Amino acid sequence: MRQNALSSDPDAVPVVDAVVIGRNEGARLLASLASLQGVVRQIIYVDSGSDDGSPEAALAAGAGLVRLESDRPFTAARARNAGLKRLAGGELQAGFVLFLDGDCSLREGFVPAALQAFAREADLVVVCGRRRERAPQASVYNRLCDREWNTPVGEALACGGDALMRLQPVLALGGYREDLIAGEEPELCQRLRRQGGRIRRIDAEMTWHDAAMTRFGQFWRRSRRAGHAFAEGAALHGAGPDRHWRAETRRALLWGAALPLAALGLSLLFWPGFLLLLLAWPLQVARLAWRWRAEGRAGAEAALFTTIGKIPEAIGAIGYYLGRLSGRRRGLIEYK
Repeated sequence: MRQNALSSDPDAVPVVDAVVIGRNEGARLLASLASLQGVVRQIIYVDSGSDDGSPEAALAAGAGLVRLESDRPFTAARARNAGLKRLAGGELQAGFVLFLDGDCSLREGFVPAALQAFAREADLVVVCGRRRERAPQASVYNRLCDREWNTPVGEALACGGDALMRLQPVLALGGYREDLIAGEEPELCQRLRRQGGRIRRIDAEMTWHDAAMTRFGQFWRRSRRAGHAFAEGAALHGAGPDRHWRAETRRALLWGAALPLAALGLSLLFWPGFLLLLLAWPLQVARLAWRWRAEGRAGAEAALFTTIGKIPEAIGAIGYYLGRLSGRRRGLIEYK
């Protein structure tokens, strides 16, 4: 894999540029941009049709601005690629690009720690850290997000939306797949790893995130989007060595579709007692709660909503398959 992210001068400070994406993030965007001041050389803000003054606010904060046209669907992948294109067209390319969502703020110390990791391991292409929810106490859904972000430290298969990447390897692969409505970061990481790159999560605080999820409907839509991403990711890379998202897709379809449909169908055709099959759900909740008992309340909440979430995940996966058969791509599934 081509590597020119570090200067040949060992005493030179690596150059980092940032790409921030957003749509109607308001004050959260201002906080995001402020957190990058003095950390990166330049900030490129890519706006996906905001009508809350975000583009003007970004310009006032000193960021470069890219406005996406509405002639085709907005996606996070498309926005990130627009930022990459702006960086690639510059006279002096940075060695690294920091991707940040507009509802996230960078934590102090992450970029230097990540650059140290890159300096130690020449084949690293992506470094991420701990993303935390800004207000986990606001709702159970925020707490679930905070728990979701807590992936293991060390070698990883993928990163999320916030990460520091070597710019050249990402450009060499053409960046993100713009047609994906979700799961674009793991998909890019799959391609980077197949080119010999490695992804690492370091033990460092990376960003504050504001999920702003306070309603069950938001949780449902986010889970449906995840199911769509699982199915599409498995279709793209499930045959690879990582069996990308095959297990997640299978679990969603089993618990969220096959089990309830079998119980209802068998009860209507043969015997109402087949509805007892639905007891598998509370038993699954109990099993997961026991597995995660060390987490206390957080583990019990995760057990309940992980099981419930399989229904919208299955709907999302089935929606992907139906769209694939009909030749129509699904639009964005937004939860806030």
